[in-house]
Amino acid sequence: MSRIHDALKRAEKDRSIYKRLDEAHGTRPIVDDPVENDTGENTIPFHARHQAAPTAPPGLLDPALARCSRVSWRPDAATMLSFGSGESVRGTEEFRTLRSRLYRLREERTLQKILVTSSMPKEGRSFVAANLAQVLACQPGCRTLLVDGDLRSPRLHSALGTSCTPGLGEYLLVEAEELEIIQRGQMENLFFIPSGRPISGQSEIISNGRLKLLLDRLEPLFDWIVIDSSAAMPVTDSGLMAKWCDGVVMVVRSNGTSFDVARKALEKFRQEHLVGVVLNSIPSDTKPETELYFRTSESGSSSPQAKG
Repeated sequence: MSRIHDALKRAEKDRSIYKRLDEAHGTRPIVDDPVENDTGENTIPFHARHQAAPTAPPGLLDPALARCSRVSWRPDAATMLSFGSGESVRGTEEFRTLRSRLYRLREERTLQKILVTSSMPKEGRSFVAANLAQVLACQPGCRTLLVDGDLRSPRLHSALGTSCTPGLGEYLLVEAEELEIIQRGQMENLFFIPSGRPISGQSEIISNGRLKLLLDRLEPLFDWIVIDSSAAMPVTDSGLMAKWCDGVVMVVRSNGTSFDVARKALEKFRQEHLVGVVLNSIPSDTKPETELYFRTSESGSSSPQAKG
């Protein structure tokens, strides 16, 4: 068992000690009332809102995350929208709306690990994953992990302006441990796992069980985990990854993705995994200041609003 896993086990043991002490003294954890922001989102971190048992003092697991590599990112301004500048940037409000709808869905179901995919390449999948992770990390105390799960044509390291190694590929090949592949950049609550070095036999390596192990070990450390994957139609990678995620968000390109192709891509995932569709690159003359359209499948329909 790795040293990293031992450290996580010790943290879990410490939490159980606090639990027994609270039970012995008949005390209950004191939790402040949820604070909602202007979008109606609950800003109490996921781990604080979903643990019934008393927990250790805040920050107990922070020393583990502190071991992640501190990297100076140089984000691509054309890809990574700015949420901290105070300026009105095209598309930022649509990502906030997407974030709000995901929070509302999470009140009804477990939704922590989100897979972002598309039917075909070049539909804006990585753009959506990167900016969704960034806007989630803007929430107070909300730790978010962005994972580049596209082992064939990775793009997220370029969007963030950082190295792609070591990363997911090295972990899946048992060449690196969990916290050795996680990067920390300028944003306090945003962490990143790049794709790693090029590997062959991607589908077989994804199926070897190491990805599930990684997610199981990192899940207690983060409020959200956003995974960018390969397109669903050409290869099976995203369908394999979806088995270990709580929900799938499908990205389709306005006036670029045919309805039939999008429908066939959706059929590759179980209905209960699909949480919604993002319509990307809507022409500005059609809907000014709008880049994204999110439609949840709560009504039973998960068909994308795409034109062929």
